[in-house]
Amino acid sequence: MSQPPQDSAKANSAGAKTELHVDQLLRMLVERGASDLHVTVPSPPILRIEGRLVTLKELPPMTPAGVRKIFEQITTPEQRAAFDKDLELDFAYSIAGVARFRVNALQQRGTLSLAFRVVPFRIPSIDELGLPPICRELIAKPRGLILITGAAGSGKSTTLAAMLGHLNATAERNVITIEDPIEFLFHNDQCTIRQRELGYDTKEFHAALVHALRHDPDVIVIGEMRDLPTISTAITAAETGHLVVGTLHTIDAAQSVDRVIDTFPAAQQQQIRLQFSQVLEAVLSQVLLPRVGGGRVAAFEILVATPEIRRLIRDGKTLEIALNLEQGAAEGKQTMDQALADLVRRRIVSREDALAVSSHPAQLSGMLAKVSDGRPDGY
Repeated sequence: MSQPPQDSAKANSAGAKTELHVDQLLRMLVERGASDLHVTVPSPPILRIEGRLVTLKELPPMTPAGVRKIFEQITTPEQRAAFDKDLELDFAYSIAGVARFRVNALQQRGTLSLAFRVVPFRIPSIDELGLPPICRELIAKPRGLILITGAAGSGKSTTLAAMLGHLNATAERNVITIEDPIEFLFHNDQCTIRQRELGYDTKEFHAALVHALRHDPDVIVIGEMRDLPTISTAITAAETGHLVVGTLHTIDAAQSVDRVIDTFPAAQQQQIRLQFSQVLEAVLSQVLLPRVGGGRVAAFEILVATPEIRRLIRDGKTLEIALNLEQGAAEGKQTMDQALADLVRRRIVSREDALAVSSHPAQLSGMLAKVSDGRPDGY
């Protein structure tokens, strides 16, 4: 694989120090409580711990040969061929007794770059994660569409796994998941769960979703609703009596609604607004913040599809959704700023961190002005 001259020079200057085996790096990742590991030229390995990047300065800088060696330690010949063709690859890797890892490989400046995300073997519960209690009610619904949204790394997959774990322990359902790659591994309890991985068990989300509908499902989980055919089929599946749960890379409920509608050609959008308004059950939008005292905690915007929300979606008035959420606490709804303000008032997160992730910091600042002056600085 070719590399730019500047990268070759850096690689040569790094010397021939021996890099650790990938399993040693990944054990270090888990032992230090990090969420991610980044392996890229010409830096030493980098961990993400509680949202912050920490360079492992005690280790030598990575060389192109060193990164390639790690890649070859964790991939099959077929995966390497796919990467060499597409210059990017998503897959999973496991260390027995340690954890599973979601891995993304891509090429940058002519060299490999790897990112590992920890996926624990044990599925956390709704209570352990501090998820909104409404999650139990939503995952038990017999039909409809539930969207879990947020930026990359916001914990969507973990939230989805916890909800599915609750369903598995409490109800008899036939569940089919379509993932890229499979992250949390489920074992049948009350539910029968089949997990399909893109690239191994199916070629594309849309085709897998179409065939899932012929496999007598009660619940279909879509790892990412990324294109028009997948979103269209998901809406149809929800219309025909299935519970469909999917994720989107959007930052709030209103944007999630617009993203779904805008995926379709303009001529179809009015009809899709009607269909979408009828099948949507909820949108959970989340962000992760540093927890005071260590660790991280999720804050949630919650849209529940009440008759008024359905009307706003149908009429194209998504700008009014935020106001409706503000006033909908009795129905289980809340805006992200309300969630952030509550975490600050309960001293779970700092004022500074809450303002940093808010889309409307001035509005949140006004809400926080009501916090007692007697509390410590930073709250």
